[in-house]
Amino acid sequence: MSAATLSNGAASPTISSSKLLPRSHIITSPDAPAMTSSSNLKTGNSIRKSSTTSKNINNNDNDDPSAFLRNASSPAEIRAALAGLHARESSLTGRLDSLMAAQHHQDLSRSLTRLDNLRAGLGAQVIAARGVSNVMLAGASDTAAHLSSRVRTLDLEKQRVEDTLRVVEQVAELKACVAGVVGSMGAPQDWEAAAGYIARAAKVPEDIVRGGFAAAVVPTVEVPDAPWVTLENARESLCSLFLREFERAASEGDEARITRFFKLFPLIGRGDVGLDVYGRYVCQGVAQEARTRLKEGVKKDDFFFANALAKLFEHIAEIVAGHGSLVERHYGRGKMVKVIERLQMEADVQGGIILDAWSDERAVDRKLTDIRSYPFSFLVQSFLPQQRGGFGGTPRVNSPAIGTGANSNDPRRSEDEGVDMKEIFGLLSEIAVMLGRWSLYSRFLAAKCKDPDTPDDAPLGMPDVLIKSNLSRKVEAKLAKPFDAMTMFFFRRSVEKAFQLEESPTGLSLSMSKPIDSNPPFIISAVDDVMYIVNILIRKSIETSQRDVVDSLISTITSLLGSDFIRMIQRKMQEELCPHPVQAGGFPPENKIIAFIVLINSLDMANEYLSRIISGFLPPAAAGTRAAEQQQSVNVLRDTFPFKNDLKEVIKHLQDLERSYSSKTRELLQDSRQVLFNQVIKPRLRPILTDTFRDADYTLTEEELSEMLAQSVDDIDESDYLELVHRRFEHGWDALMKPMARLMTPKTFTTVLDLTARSLSKTLEKRVWGYAGGKASAYGAIRMERDFNGIIGTISKGNYGVREMFAKITQILMVANMDEEEWEELEGENGGGEDGEGADGGMDWLLTEEERRRARTIVRT
Repeated sequence: MSAATLSNGAASPTISSSKLLPRSHIITSPDAPAMTSSSNLKTGNSIRKSSTTSKNINNNDNDDPSAFLRNASSPAEIRAALAGLHARESSLTGRLDSLMAAQHHQDLSRSLTRLDNLRAGLGAQVIAARGVSNVMLAGASDTAAHLSSRVRTLDLEKQRVEDTLRVVEQVAELKACVAGVVGSMGAPQDWEAAAGYIARAAKVPEDIVRGGFAAAVVPTVEVPDAPWVTLENARESLCSLFLREFERAASEGDEARITRFFKLFPLIGRGDVGLDVYGRYVCQGVAQEARTRLKEGVKKDDFFFANALAKLFEHIAEIVAGHGSLVERHYGRGKMVKVIERLQMEADVQGGIILDAWSDERAVDRKLTDIRSYPFSFLVQSFLPQQRGGFGGTPRVNSPAIGTGANSNDPRRSEDEGVDMKEIFGLLSEIAVMLGRWSLYSRFLAAKCKDPDTPDDAPLGMPDVLIKSNLSRKVEAKLAKPFDAMTMFFFRRSVEKAFQLEESPTGLSLSMSKPIDSNPPFIISAVDDVMYIVNILIRKSIETSQRDVVDSLISTITSLLGSDFIRMIQRKMQEELCPHPVQAGGFPPENKIIAFIVLINSLDMANEYLSRIISGFLPPAAAGTRAAEQQQSVNVLRDTFPFKNDLKEVIKHLQDLERSYSSKTRELLQDSRQVLFNQVIKPRLRPILTDTFRDADYTLTEEELSEMLAQSVDDIDESDYLELVHRRFEHGWDALMKPMARLMTPKTFTTVLDLTARSLSKTLEKRVWGYAGGKASAYGAIRMERDFNGIIGTISKGNYGVREMFAKITQILMVANMDEEEWEELEGENGGGEDGEGADGGMDWLLTEEERRRARTIVRT
């Protein structure tokens, strides 16, 4: 019988439990197998009948009696199905009985016998254990429980006695302190002792001080009041006394007495009063010092107000640093913050006075109005498409401005008189100093107000005492915002003035016979002027240690470099100095070519200068930089921007400035170099190549070439003739490219050289393919390979990487000049593989298999 049949028979829901034989009967009755077999014989006919009947019900389920029962539709079918299930049950039971009787009967009997023996021994052990527990351990258990109860009772009594003694000791201490306070405040007038007694009494728990036991024991005939009443009266009396004495000592300037009474306030529980009166005292000194400095100073001094603000901050910092340990020692950790808050209130007043006086004295509001209304006429008119003269072009070289004579009515002159750039720069310098002092002061207070549990290397956070201060808001309104407005004006006006006073390098020539007096790089003066201003403004913004100021300045420089500086150069390239030929088929004028090259150099060097400026402020990351220098730069920036995320944001904005400018100039540089190639180099390459291959005939054999040279009227040696192509190209190439290499920056010339080499590679490749179809002799192909390698060597002189652009030509000529054995070996190694794979010992082929076969047709057979 299969496992499925066994499972179906066992799981049938129609089998009654009364039909199953007890397992004990199966084990003990030897006749069970025979009975089961007989039952099987009796039910055989029924099973066959049920099977026949079930076939009529469902032919697909004739092996599953339970299916008959589920599908039965009449009582007869149900009875037949039940009979089949009973037969299945009887068969399974018989088989199980036979199996157990045949294989496990003897083992099971032996196991049961052994189990009975073990059970008997275990019963005896249980009886013995109960006897031991009842006779031997019962008394010990009772004794242990009794002892534990007694120990707990004694511990409770001991605890109660200790609590009572503690209360008695505390009440005794309280009584002694009350007596000591009263006695010290009497004839001796020992205020330190009285304050000490009150401090000792404060350590007694309040519930004991106000408890009934203390109220009954502590009062005496001399001090009849309750102890808490006596102590509170003493605190009030001593607080008033200390206040009077402190103020008297402050008015007299007696530092010793000031310190003496300042230390007593926390002992009598009046620490807030002591900190408040101390704050008023130090603030009086701050106010007096600030007023004295403002009265006695010379306000016309460029940095008078900046120095006054710095002295104010230094005075407060000295007070906090010098008195902080005293406050922390006598009042507790973190209590100096209360004094700092009181000092900051005075700093708000005195600092506000200084900033208001500075703003009025320097006429800041009027200057802001002037710079906001400044028209920037030169820049605006330069970008107007209809403007070609006056302000729209670059009317002179080595000349300061149009109409700068004594009686000139030049509008630029009137605008410069309205806004003095020197005054604006002086204000920027003064504001930068004041912002830097404010940042230093903020950093100092942030360190003093930091949570004592904060790690030392954790970044600082701006304390609330500064965030909510009036001085912080006034610094933003009076210093930060004017600084942003003035830097925007100053930078844009500097760009405008740089192009007004623009000078180009003199003495430049494309003739190699003329020496150049100027020193490279050959750029317009505006690049040096503008990048110098960029460096100064970034440096001043970083010196302020204000992240918002740096962010605003970087954003301004990024915007104006793109909208004014780059745009001005772009306009000159496109409208004024683009090297177009004067007439069709001619060449551009030399002066325009030189001026155009100078503008390309200017864009490239501006990129280089800006990169140097940014790298000068950022931590060095280049390979080979010494670790000590790196760490020093990192520490300087971290000290300048110590607050959370400030350093990271400043570095990010500086890097964004470099990336933004580079991305804006990249496309213009590419276009300008392409224009230079198309308008200047490419037209001159055609006659150079024409002259180079003028007499080159690669169809001649060696004998034919010798005969031709022998018949030639020119007395030319064969070796000289073989070098003729290379020499002609080298002469024309040097005449074209060396003057440009002398004028251009290395980076821009390399790019132009790449453009030229790429174009030449295509031209030479077409010329080589022109000989396909057997148009060249074997000797001519060898000469062609020699000539082309000479040309490639001339082009790549000083820049070996250019040779890669001619790799395809080199491979074409190499294949064309292969011997048959080499070609067959190459074909065998290639094995008909894909393009560029499996060829010639791993060579990186640029030729397809079809092109290699075509190259073999260059030499006629």
